[in-house]
Amino acid sequence: MLKQQASETREPATKQLSKLTIVGYGAGDLANNLAFTLSTTYLLLYYTDVAGISAAAAGTLFLLVRFFDAFADVFAGRIVDRTFHRKLGKFRPFILFGGLPLLIMSALTFSVPADWSHDGKLAYAYLTYAGLGLAYSMVNIPYGSLAGAMTQQPAERAKLGAARSCGSLIVGSGLLFFITPLTKQGAAQLQPLFTTLTITFVVVGMALYLMTVFTTREVVHREVPKVTFKQSLATLKGNRPLLMLCMSSLLMLTASTGLSTIQVYYLRDVLQNVSLAQPMAVINVVLAVVVIVLTPAMVRRWGKKALYLMAGGLVMLGSLMVMLTPHSLTYLAFTGLVVSLLGVQMMNIVVWALEADTVEYGEARTGVRTEGIIYSLFSFTRKMGQALGGAVMAYAIASAGYVRSETGQSDATIQGLQLAAGLVPLVLCALGMAIMRFYKLTDIAHAEIVAEIKARQAVSASEHSQAAVHVEGR
Repeated sequence: MLKQQASETREPATKQLSKLTIVGYGAGDLANNLAFTLSTTYLLLYYTDVAGISAAAAGTLFLLVRFFDAFADVFAGRIVDRTFHRKLGKFRPFILFGGLPLLIMSALTFSVPADWSHDGKLAYAYLTYAGLGLAYSMVNIPYGSLAGAMTQQPAERAKLGAARSCGSLIVGSGLLFFITPLTKQGAAQLQPLFTTLTITFVVVGMALYLMTVFTTREVVHREVPKVTFKQSLATLKGNRPLLMLCMSSLLMLTASTGLSTIQVYYLRDVLQNVSLAQPMAVINVVLAVVVIVLTPAMVRRWGKKALYLMAGGLVMLGSLMVMLTPHSLTYLAFTGLVVSLLGVQMMNIVVWALEADTVEYGEARTGVRTEGIIYSLFSFTRKMGQALGGAVMAYAIASAGYVRSETGQSDATIQGLQLAAGLVPLVLCALGMAIMRFYKLTDIAHAEIVAEIKARQAVSASEHSQAAVHVEGR
């Protein structure tokens, strides 16, 4: 059975993916982001302005729960690597059966009981947010691993990365356009808004997950269908490109998550023009479409590593503009924010293609292909970045003296919010880029590794064939 599967799936791994397959894969991340982007962008605002939880308490919550989420990713990766469904493969069953619980947990997270005490609300927030993180891990780990099992071609993986970024773009821009301008309302109006939104997302998100399940296929051959814990550790040990990508991504995600967290506060309280969220959403869509279309060509011309560094440079430039521009120069400061977010978009496209390359690096070293555990380690560091980013910005907001007020914030609070919005992403991206300069798994090196793996598989298949002939001859 295993040899038959190898002969059927090895060849398609080098072929061009259909448009339907690419769109179907992107639909899965759109569904993921109905829960993920909503929480990273608005959950702090929901806790402080609707639920009445203090910013400092919310910051500690983000740090602790997302730290738990990071370990949940490793747990999910182990389950994924030990699971295989005869019809749906290794990854799609988790998307099919885990999507609905994830979307329901998102709705519960944005439903803190209004009449509970502060401690009661905080306990509810811890339980529901932890549940949301665990449900997200059980869907997102296999979803992210699926890309590495669909193709081994760098340009095709770049297309999948671009399709994946579309999900974040569509949800993020849609929320920015329609929801952010409404955040100046009071708690009484915001709770029904989030309730309606999350319930709608349950229905829409499940339809998108089904599209992913039934339009994608796993075609990359594996020698070992079930991987032991020892084999999982062996693929991680010595995988220097993966470890460097994880360290860089930790810093970059801390920066981008912090930027996403403080964005609403920056527009509403610093620039005092929350309606700018709508033109920003339109500009982001236009720029992102251009980037998505050009990414495969840019990867072929400069390589994924160079594109990743370029994206980090844009985040730094935009952050510098945000930090230094007086908030009275509204449109110059707004431009800096857009430049930063453009860099984040580029980074999110190429980083998943870089992660998929590290799977072949580990396979070449050990002979074992373990997408789940590799993706889970990568996701572990990204979750830590999200934890740190959300926590750092929550603490920064609290230290700036932010308290929800209908009359606006003090000058000291406004200056504190502006400094946090610019300085934190600037410093973190600089450190992340410094690490990535030593990353050695270039596109050329990856192509050589893939060729080595294919040669090894051809020799193995030949040996199995000769052994079978020998047995039959006897």
